[in-house]
Amino acid sequence: MFRLIPSFQAPPWPESSFPFATDQIRAVESSREGSGLGRFDRYILTQLMRVFGFFALILVGVYWVNRAVILLDRYLSEGQGGTMVLELTLLSLPSIMVIVLPIAGFVATAFATNRLYADGELVIMQATGFSNYRLARPFLMFSVLVALLLSVLAHVVVPVSMSKLNDLEAELLDAISARLLVPGTFQSPTKGVTVYVRDIQPDGTLNSLLVADRRDPDRESTYSATSAVLVGTSEGPRLVMLQGMAQTLERPGDRLSTTAFEEFTISLGGMIETSSNRRLDYRQLSTGDLLAPSQEILDQSRRSPEFLQREAHLRITQALLSIWATALGFAALMVGGFSRFGLWRQIILAIGLVVLVKLLDNAAIDIAKNDPSKWPIVYLSSVFSALLCLLLLYLGNGTLLTRLGRRRSA
Repeated sequence: MFRLIPSFQAPPWPESSFPFATDQIRAVESSREGSGLGRFDRYILTQLMRVFGFFALILVGVYWVNRAVILLDRYLSEGQGGTMVLELTLLSLPSIMVIVLPIAGFVATAFATNRLYADGELVIMQATGFSNYRLARPFLMFSVLVALLLSVLAHVVVPVSMSKLNDLEAELLDAISARLLVPGTFQSPTKGVTVYVRDIQPDGTLNSLLVADRRDPDRESTYSATSAVLVGTSEGPRLVMLQGMAQTLERPGDRLSTTAFEEFTISLGGMIETSSNRRLDYRQLSTGDLLAPSQEILDQSRRSPEFLQREAHLRITQALLSIWATALGFAALMVGGFSRFGLWRQIILAIGLVVLVKLLDNAAIDIAKNDPSKWPIVYLSSVFSALLCLLLLYLGNGTLLTRLGRRRSA
């Protein structure tokens, strides 16, 4: 006996079950209609920005913590407050971001490309006829955004932060020099110099002062005074000693000379580094000042014009190199066919190429450091990485066309 079974018709799959497949179809349609930024581009940019933010936060945090530990160990041991040390660490954050963000951009590009390829999303776009050059458009947009962010940091934020950081460190240094004279303890402001004071009166007068200067191996000077006064001048702090004696020992002949004085003045600026004798940090200068430095800047920084101009071009090429170094993470992963084992070979290739580009960049910087007049060589790594990206995209297109041809013939 046969029993009739009513026919069953499966309901159509809802469009939301394949969100990205639908997006891919619409992306193809919008691209063929000539729209500027399709759904596919916006989708890839969103994925890249999310991954970039994640890796940038982690890498910047690791570098910043290491920097903070060094500053905490340096200034807290000198009696500085935690708030001021925190301000120092925050001011050092922009310079850390300039170093870390290109790395985060490359890692984000390689990670997102690998995940999109493993999920089959890039395969869908390739099957619709999109070339690697077209697929690289959102990745190139992302690289340009990273480069713009680096340009703002390198040309605007970092010089301002370094200027404030140097001013704050100068204030701390002057405060430390004023606290060198601690009653009842031996202080060593710099190697070879020892200062001792028995007591400090409320009006600032120092009682029973001893200063030993052994910085010169052939000459040792020792100053002692019954009282002294610390005086601040435009040239730095000075120590005025009253009713004392100066003893000088000449090492080659072991000759000791003694001089009694009623009043004697020594400069602490020669014993410790103060804000008045510090060299201007070129990192706090704007790019315009580096390209066309004035004579005042040259005197304060104690640098040659070629040196400052080379630093300006290094700021420019840093952003340019980040564009192609980031795009290299996509171009290298598009070489070769699809494999169920993943793109680990392409990932190793991408890492190796980035290391090669960075080695070339370091070599060019070293050459420019030895001879600042050869600053154009710092752009060599950017040109090399750009040509390398184009070559990898070309090779990836050839691999894709061969693979599609084999599928059609089969």
